[in-house]
Amino acid sequence: MRILVTGATGYIGGRLVPRLIDRGHDVRAMTRDPARLRDVGWAARARIVQADAGDPRALAEALADVEVAYYLIHSIDGGGDFSAVDRQAATTFADACRAAGVRRIVYLGGLSPAGADPGGLSDHLSSRQEVARILLGSGVPTLVLRAAVIIGSGSASFEMLRHLTERLPVMVTPRWVRTRIQPIAVRDVLHYLIGALDVPAGTHGSFDVGGPEVLTYAEMMRRFAAVEGLHHRMIIPVPVLSPGLSSLWVGVVTPVPKGIARPLVRSLRTEVIVGDGGAVRRLIPDPVDGLLPFETALRYALARVRERRVETRWSTAVWPVRRAQPAPQVQRPAEAPSGTWSSRPPGEPTPTDPQWSGGTLYVDEREAPVDAAPARLWRVIEGIGGENGWYSWPLAWATRGWLDVLAGGVGVRRGRRDPQRMRVGEALDFWRVEEIEPGQLLRLRAEMRMPGDGWLELRADVNPDGTTRYRQRAIFLPRGLPGQLYWGAVSPFHAAVFGRMLRNIVRAAETSGAPAPLRRRVDRWGRRTARIRTRTGTGATRAGTDCTDGDLDVEPDPLAVPGRLDAPGQRHRLDQ
Repeated sequence: MRILVTGATGYIGGRLVPRLIDRGHDVRAMTRDPARLRDVGWAARARIVQADAGDPRALAEALADVEVAYYLIHSIDGGGDFSAVDRQAATTFADACRAAGVRRIVYLGGLSPAGADPGGLSDHLSSRQEVARILLGSGVPTLVLRAAVIIGSGSASFEMLRHLTERLPVMVTPRWVRTRIQPIAVRDVLHYLIGALDVPAGTHGSFDVGGPEVLTYAEMMRRFAAVEGLHHRMIIPVPVLSPGLSSLWVGVVTPVPKGIARPLVRSLRTEVIVGDGGAVRRLIPDPVDGLLPFETALRYALARVRERRVETRWSTAVWPVRRAQPAPQVQRPAEAPSGTWSSRPPGEPTPTDPQWSGGTLYVDEREAPVDAAPARLWRVIEGIGGENGWYSWPLAWATRGWLDVLAGGVGVRRGRRDPQRMRVGEALDFWRVEEIEPGQLLRLRAEMRMPGDGWLELRADVNPDGTTRYRQRAIFLPRGLPGQLYWGAVSPFHAAVFGRMLRNIVRAAETSGAPAPLRRRVDRWGRRTARIRTRTGTGATRAGTDCTDGDLDVEPDPLAVPGRLDAPGQRHRLDQ
């Protein structure tokens, strides 16, 4: 069967595509930026199509000869009026499906009480209901599956539940912790989505999907604590915490930023339980071993986290685009590296432009020789961030992260999906992986709140004589006077922060698993040297400084990249 999956870089879409391929279907994975799927294992087995849900021409090409189209798009963190964005995208997609002769649309929406007044729902749930109505009115047979909280490794709901429970032994909570919820395992959501292919032709309507248990959020936290072996959690509900304050609280305690926490929390005020008597089971039978109980779903999700086998994460689907005006035209300059999306004018410089290209581009560039093979240096580079840290002043990075959270940003709590491997498009603390040249270059794009665009490049180079050299660039493209002042305020700290990062990355590459003493290159004083240059957009180079072995900073807790987990963990037949 010829199938189009929209939202292929998202949490559900990224799991659905390979399972459809494994069942022998001809799958097209739709994304606005194909570079974000470049490093995904299943990408070579799918046809990657570039299209935006709001672009009729691109959709017509993507939907040509398609029999079933999955609509897995929702602009939860789009900023501004995301309901209007959802409405326009769904309308355009519905029209394109009808024009292309698509036989069925499958949409994963949000569960809400039967007959509920849209005005009484959160904006998040109300928007999902509206999208469902648009698709159901498209003239194409449409199957809407409505789910509540999805439990699986890497889902936003799971991460919010996990961090609240793990970090707060005593919680003063708002009233919504007593709201009844019917959570469902991500394995079972995928089961229903795949089963939607086999329902009788012409099937049309909305169907609720949920797990076998109805719980309050407080009960979910207590059960999570029991599964994790934590002490009993004391939960004290109070009536004074508004959804706005609750989302700020969730944003501080968990890795889910307030832009995503806010709609999730507001949705938790609404009772979301299956209200149609499980009608979906008459069309799609339950899995052979039944729907997963809540605690079982938790155990499998936690096992995936511990075994470093998280397939997709909520943060991978969120790629914020700064908007200088209410409705700007998002442009992709021809000079920009693959995967770069920005609202900057096309004439502004990018990280790959030469210094004479014009505009103001501040660059802090540092480099040093490395007495280790390039592969060993690359292992350190690719393992940076998350639990592995940033090899430089942990307190400084943590402080910058907290300041970002207070400013409404994502902070450094998102971590990383895998402690050893990265993919283009993944979140990494308050960065986004923009480009990877395996063994050579890692480019990160800043997603912290600041008056400009920033990048961090880490490179492992081989000199003409065969020796290894580490190069590091922090790049900043300011926006107006605030951007200029920002750079002036933070640049005095770069020597301490980026200088220490350089030295500790070099040290980690040289000492992590070194099989034997290595040769040492020294200057005439018997010291190891590293030349550091800082330059501005005009090409001027400020005086460099030499770093010696005596300057290498070693923390009390040694900075080292943990080895890859070779021992196979228990392999479950569940997709968590």
